[in-house]
Amino acid sequence: MRKIPTNSKPSPKAPPRKAELPLDFAGTHVTASASSAHRLYQALCHAIVEGLVRPGEPLPPSRTLAKQTGFRRNAVVTAYERLIADGFAEATVGSGTFVAAKIPTRASDARKAKIIVEAPRQGTLALGCTHIDERSLQRFRGFVGRRMRAFGTGHLHYGDPRGSRELRMAIADHLLSARGLRCDPDQIMLTSGTLHALRIVLGAILKAGDPVWCEDPGYPIARATILHCGYRAVSVPVDEHGLRVAKGQTAAPRARAAYVTPSHQFPLGVQMSMPRRLELLDWAKEAGAFVLEDDYDSEFRYDGAPLMSLAGIDQLERVIYMGTFAKTLFPGLRIGYCALPERLIGAVATARAALDRFPGTLMEGAVADMLNSGAFAANLKRVRKLYREARDALAATLQDASDGRLSVPVPSQGLHLVARFQPSVDLRIASEAKQAAGAEGWLLADTYARARPLPGFVLGFSGHSVLELVASAEKLAAQSLAALRGSDKPARRA
Repeated sequence: MRKIPTNSKPSPKAPPRKAELPLDFAGTHVTASASSAHRLYQALCHAIVEGLVRPGEPLPPSRTLAKQTGFRRNAVVTAYERLIADGFAEATVGSGTFVAAKIPTRASDARKAKIIVEAPRQGTLALGCTHIDERSLQRFRGFVGRRMRAFGTGHLHYGDPRGSRELRMAIADHLLSARGLRCDPDQIMLTSGTLHALRIVLGAILKAGDPVWCEDPGYPIARATILHCGYRAVSVPVDEHGLRVAKGQTAAPRARAAYVTPSHQFPLGVQMSMPRRLELLDWAKEAGAFVLEDDYDSEFRYDGAPLMSLAGIDQLERVIYMGTFAKTLFPGLRIGYCALPERLIGAVATARAALDRFPGTLMEGAVADMLNSGAFAANLKRVRKLYREARDALAATLQDASDGRLSVPVPSQGLHLVARFQPSVDLRIASEAKQAAGAEGWLLADTYARARPLPGFVLGFSGHSVLELVASAEKLAAQSLAALRGSDKPARRA
């Protein structure tokens, strides 16, 4: 039997050996009735092909591997000899046995294809981008550092499914001053975002197949969440006053929930009028239903005082209020919250505990410090000015560069705007222009479910520089004009 140099001391320059190899003897890649040497060879091949041991990495000495696997050392030596013969390993006298630098082609071909998950694009005009003021960021870093230095036992065990009381108290104070919503900290639950809150709350108040009113046009991701959770999304038209409650009553009179964005409707940007708000609350009371208020971008008001939140009017009788720090600070925090009617606290907390136990604790204290210190309000004031400038530059450029063919109402609130063609324009014009310009953002038509879609774009202006916005807007406007000219050409005769 040829001597395999697996017991030599490794070279000082060689990569460290694994204490144990991750070998799988139970999979379909191993022939159960084969000899121990052959089964070990198959397991080693599988580990190499799957990348569990990398090219050039040293394999354990034969005695070590024999002890790990329970096989005789002769079986290990035989398996190593076959690995070398088949090109999976290389042996160097004085150094040991290593995985080959290049794995045989037949093994590479057997590898599974990589699963690709496309992340949302964050180019200019994309929605969901934010900016945090540098001074505010420095303060946040300081709060995080102080909290980490004071690391306590609260991080070492499972906590309240609603999250830390300290941050819930700070949020309650913020909601009272900013949104006119008076609630006890016990009524607040921290989440990883609005959609997370939506899943938890609907799971606590509905059963599978129950109808939920959804604005049309509306936020497609919220609709997708509702459908994914097994509920029926009922499209309710939106006009210049907001959700048309009477249409919802006709479409699904027995609905027990309605998802709305009353302060800044997505995507149209309209505010739900006070008569319509009262009509919605009256319906919820009479039907024994709940309204889920997504207070979308309510903090970014550019002209005048915002209307009181729906939950503020209702005082959390039938309204469940949902907010997030994704836009007011930054999305990477993954911290949102909801304010609940007292009657739902127990059911929602139980649903939360069954879903993911409780929210992350490391950043809660730092966010509470931002709110309590005034740094949060200061950041909002500074970035609101930046976003106003960005909004104005984007709207003016789109209007001028498109020769007025795009109608661009300047929103008084929020972080996106809608640029629309005349309703008679074919929907393909917007799609062709967006693709030709390589523009981010959404097609307005993609936010419609059943209502007749309008041609245009939903474009974000937050988190992008004015120069980038202007350049992208000019390109999108130019491609829009080109697409319109192409559609105006008479068809050629055969």
